[in-house]
Formats: sequence, C-alpha cells, structure tokens
Amino acid sequence: MTATIRETAATAAGARALSAARAAISTVTDPEIPVLTLDDLGVIRRVEVAADGAIEVDITPTYSGCPAMAAMALDLRAALAGAGFADARIRTVLVPAWTTDWMSAEGRRKLAQYGIAPPAAKASRRALFGAEDPLACPRCGSSRTSKIGEFGSTACKALWRCETCLEPFDAFKCI
Repeated sequence: MTATIRETAATAAGARALSAARAAISTVTDPEIPVLTLDDLGVIRRVEVAADGAIEVDITPTYSGCPAMAAMALDLRAALAGAGFADARIRTVLVPAWTTDWMSAEGRRKLAQYGIAPPAAKASRRALFGAEDPLACPRCGSSRTSKIGEFGSTACKALWRCETCLEPFDAFKCI
C-alpha cells in the first residue's frame, strides 16, 4: 500500500511539474517572428519529465540550417529556469523534418495579422516544386500577388508584392 501511495504522489508531482513546464514553454516566442510562440510555430515536439525529474524538451528546426535554433534553445532554458527547472534538457530533433503543417491555426492567424502571409494549411506538392499559387495579401486581402524574391527578411520567408495595394510583404514558405 505504501508503494502505491508513493507512486501516486510521484505521478501527481510529475504531472504538476509537466504542467508548470508547459506553461513556461508557452511564453517563449520565435526570435525572428516575435508574434509567434514556439508552440504556434510547431517546433516543440515533446515535453516530458525524465526519470531523474528533469524536464526534457525536443525541438525541431524549421529547416536544418535555421540560425534561430540556438536562440530558441536559450530562450527555452531561460523560461524553464525561471519556472524552477534549472536542470532542463533541450534537444534538437531533425527527424521527422518540420513542416508548415505543424503550425497552429492560431499561429497562421497571428502571422497574417502581423503582415506575413501564412503558408497554406496543408503543404502542397505544387509549392514544394516551385509552382506556387498566388497568395492573399495580408494587408488588403487581394489575391493579385506575385513573388518577387525567393528570400524575404529571413530564409524561411519569400518576398511577394500585391498588385492591388502595391505593398511588398513577406510570405512564410510552405515546407
């Protein structure tokens, strides 16, 4: 009976720790697009309490050469340390590769509101092979748009122009 009570207490403590860790993680924003949390972006792949009680977090980069990964890991460590998890372990996981399909609907909404055209809800084969359909302008909503550059302000975005309002805008690449 005593072992069961101890196991239940350990499980409850682990659940509380996991909940507190997830709350801390939910505040961490993307260093390149500060309106998105890492949860919105879909790079948080796993959050668990290890056997030794440490919080373990797996993150997947938006692409293998993403320069923001080090900043993301540091920001996660800082948020977790601030929540009392100084011994948290952050691990970069490359398989499976990140896809824009992992972005949340809320993240897509935040991107558009911020002035960045979000990727389609499901990564299309056409986009992967360079045959992209026109995007809606995040400023005026027009679909009379054209790509003017493969890279925007960061490597994960392309530069587009609206033919209606004549404004340039970044578009998050569909991966």
